[in-house]
Parts: sequence; structure tokens; C-alpha cells
Amino acid sequence: MNYLIAILIILNLLSFVTFGIDKYLAIHKKRRISENRLLLLAIFGGSVGSLAGQKLFNHKTSKFKGVLWVVLVTHIFVFGAVLWSGY
Repeated sequence: MNYLIAILIILNLLSFVTFGIDKYLAIHKKRRISENRLLLLAIFGGSVGSLAGQKLFNHKTSKFKGVLWVVLVTHIFVFGAVLWSGY
């Protein structure tokens, strides 16, 4: 269980930083990080970091409207079920 928590922390930090880097690249008109990559990071466990990065950097707020919240709620249900089952 400790490994799962460590992996989730790393994924969320990575998601947060990736949103920040993509915002920086957007401002400086450089090659961007794909939306698929940003969404995959959120789906695979970085939903909290993605939402925090989206809000703090004011980035992809209209593109991902509501999508990251759905991913977060899904994660809460899945991880809640895992914890409830006593895994």
C-alpha cells in the first residue's frame, strides 16, 4: 500500500509540473505537450496534480472543462473501494 501512495504522489507531482511546463511553452510559442499526454497523466493517477496545475497556471481551463473533475471523482470511488475492501 505504501508503494501505491508513493506512486500516486509522484504521478500528481509530475502532472502538476507538466501543466506548468506546458503553460510556459504556450506563453513562449514553443512546441507544446500534447493534450493526450496531459490527460493520460491525469487518468493514470495524477488527477489532483492536474487540477491543481490547471487552476494555478490557468491552463487548459476551457479545453478540459469538467473532464479532470470526472477523472478525480472516478479515482476517489476506485481508491475508496480499494481501501474499503481492506486491500
